[in-house]
Amino acid sequence: MIIKPKYSRVKKKNETIYLQIIFFEEKNFQGRHYECSSDSADLQAHVTRCNSIRVENGCWIAYQKPNYTGYQYKLHKGEYPDYHHWAGFNDCIRSCRMVPS
Repeated sequence: MIIKPKYSRVKKKNETIYLQIIFFEEKNFQGRHYECSSDSADLQAHVTRCNSIRVENGCWIAYQKPNYTGYQYKLHKGEYPDYHHWAGFNDCIRSCRMVPS
């Protein structure tokens, strides 16, 4: 199941950049996933666990717990095939925020 919320846009020198991060339940970008393009205080409704992440654009802070609490992980554009690649302790990512540029 793919859920696509409204995209957040950033204007940069006459171009629009769509910020997006994708959370996958399984390692190596497998299983259910959620495409997120704005701050989310509770990801549990979309994914029950997070074992891999793909950051399409922008910079994000992912949080271990809902409401932007717990351990924080700063994620830049790129692929994180398992939680060890973002220095996570487990598969718990429960909220995320865009980092303003």
